[in-house]
Amino acid sequence: MSVLVEFAIFPTDKGESVSAYVSRVLRMFKEGEIPYRLTPMGTVFETETMDEALGLIGKAYAELAPDCRRVYVTATFDIRQGLSNRMEGKIASIEEKIGKVAS
Repeated sequence: MSVLVEFAIFPTDKGESVSAYVSRVLRMFKEGEIPYRLTPMGTVFETETMDEALGLIGKAYAELAPDCRRVYVTATFDIRQGLSNRMEGKIASIEEKIGKVAS
């Protein structure tokens, strides 16, 4: 199974720029083994189970909870049985049709 997740998480009580807080969450992904891709508006990652995906979102929240009184989270899931490596595969499918795209 493939669970693709696009999510954003940030504190709403820390002012206009929150990159220091978002960086704490991204460090968790960088040091882990889950494939991920940072975008200007969020992060995309892929797991094999929904429990694993929800666990990572919980860990992301735990990175901010100690000193953030209010945290905003959005998440979009694309769950598909019988496939894996869709984070790369979906891009490859488009590139087969139109050529290389910006990453």
